[in-house]
Amino acid sequence: MATCGRHGVPMIVGEVYDLVSDDMFLRIDEFVPGSRGYLKVEGCNPAGSAKLKTAVALVEGAESAGVPFPATRLIESTSGNLGVALAMICAAKGYSLVCVTDPKANPQPVKMMRALGAEVVVVGRHDEHGGYLSSRIDYITTRLSYEPDLHWLNQYANPSGPGAHRDRTGRAILDHVPDVGHVFVAAGTTGTLMGCAAYLREHSPGTRVVAVDVEGSAIFGHPEGPRHIPGMGASLRPGILDEELVDDVVTVSEVDAVTACRELARDRGMLVGASTGAVLVAIRHRGAGITPGSTVVGVSPDLGERYLETVFDDEWVTANLRMRADDLPGKLNFGHVLQN
Repeated sequence: MATCGRHGVPMIVGEVYDLVSDDMFLRIDEFVPGSRGYLKVEGCNPAGSAKLKTAVALVEGAESAGVPFPATRLIESTSGNLGVALAMICAAKGYSLVCVTDPKANPQPVKMMRALGAEVVVVGRHDEHGGYLSSRIDYITTRLSYEPDLHWLNQYANPSGPGAHRDRTGRAILDHVPDVGHVFVAAGTTGTLMGCAAYLREHSPGTRVVAVDVEGSAIFGHPEGPRHIPGMGASLRPGILDEELVDDVVTVSEVDAVTACRELARDRGMLVGASTGAVLVAIRHRGAGITPGSTVVGVSPDLGERYLETVFDDEWVTANLRMRADDLPGKLNFGHVLQN
């Protein structure tokens, strides 16, 4: 994949999915007083998220494994961002794609998947955990049983996803911020987290890798509970997760993640997604224990345009997260942070 041109050198590529930049960092020193803070911005690509790198790796992995294209149709479970990225790649390559999502998905990504030619299935049945992930996977398994031309990419267990972030995201962090002492990464499917952790363990073992999870997520063994914002946490432990690669876990509330997103928009003029808000909460919370003069990097998976009807919508926030309108955007309330 191409890397964004630097020092005025244009970036010219042959395919839309090669338009990926790995050299964009925003200073966020205010979140770690006495140290240097950087937010690695992943959303400045045509797919709008870090999932573009994941999607490219998943599709290329299928191609390398000998999956017969274009006769084979791809199918994948998604809360939004991966589906958009896969739909973009499949449109460019002439492949057929089925995206399986649920009612919690943000409306804009669902519309984007369809606009890019993907078949989109919204699974509305709650699973035994009260969420939708198991129901989405059950739907895929059922279709695989009677549609032999379908191939499941399976981001939850496929090593290609973490591999992409090991080779690209983790490498880029160390290339551009070689003295990084702490890296904060939100956990969902954990592909970005595992990829970054694997690279840093090998090339910068002194760097502490901090996973950021959300209340109600079962990724790190906590009881599964209600969650409202897609893309944060999970109701099942991903098969690719290796907790030995993680030094610390910070669990935050959706309320605090939303508040952080709104603070960044108000104070810095930048719209970011909810996972980025959670990362910012975790950085500020752990900041008191970080040695002054250290360097901290937080990974921002996506920007905020896809959250205008949720995170940045007062009616949605007050209805779903039970925040008072008078408290928006409000200051971060670390009473909602759970210690691990």
